[in-house]
Amino acid sequence: MSERDKAQPEMTQDSRRSEQPAPADAPEAKEAPAAKGAADGKDGPDAKAAARARAAAAARARAAAQGGARNAAKAEEAPEEPSPMQPVLDHIVHVITRELGDGVIEEAYVNRLAKHVPTIVVKNERWRETARLLRDHPELAFDYLSTLVGIDHETHLEVYYHFDSFQKGHRLAVRVKADREKAVVPSVTDIWPGADWPEREAYDLVGIRFEGHPNLKRILLPDDWVGHPLRKDYQPLDEGV
Repeated sequence: MSERDKAQPEMTQDSRRSEQPAPADAPEAKEAPAAKGAADGKDGPDAKAAARARAAAAARARAAAQGGARNAAKAEEAPEEPSPMQPVLDHIVHVITRELGDGVIEEAYVNRLAKHVPTIVVKNERWRETARLLRDHPELAFDYLSTLVGIDHETHLEVYYHFDSFQKGHRLAVRVKADREKAVVPSVTDIWPGADWPEREAYDLVGIRFEGHPNLKRILLPDDWVGHPLRKDYQPLDEGV
């Protein structure tokens, strides 16, 4: 035996087995990738699956949010359905404009929040002639005044009227504005006698004077009461009241 052979250790069966690569289905081989991933600071299979699930959920949430934004934008862009009372309003405006000219109505719209009532804003100085036209014209025939109230809008005062036509079966709201410092609106008591007490009430509580009213005096408060309680800047003379 040569000197080289003498230097080599004797190869036993066990040592030869340890030098052979482990089979692929050996337990050590299955655990190696996870162990390597842990050693490298990476997630194992379960953690990766959870991460993928979280990413998918986030993507779905983003898509839903984007879809909601698109739907909202489409809803804003979609034209509003015309009111069933729009033809009635258009006809009323047409008749008033045809008979009295263009300088009568400041604004016309359908009040959707009040059961789609047709509404017009009439200039203060043209209110008397417009009121008579609303009652007497055969295409309008507003023969019943159901509501008359005074309103303080802080920048101005206003009288709100609501009319019905028993002949035509339609209705109309009218708004007439008045200056806060000189709150005067023409009276319509001679056109609709039912305006008598409501005009007195609006005068009493809001301070709107109805020019031409036959008996404009307080109706709820004493004649010597100071101020008008439904004005937003009202200050009681007696703080205890």
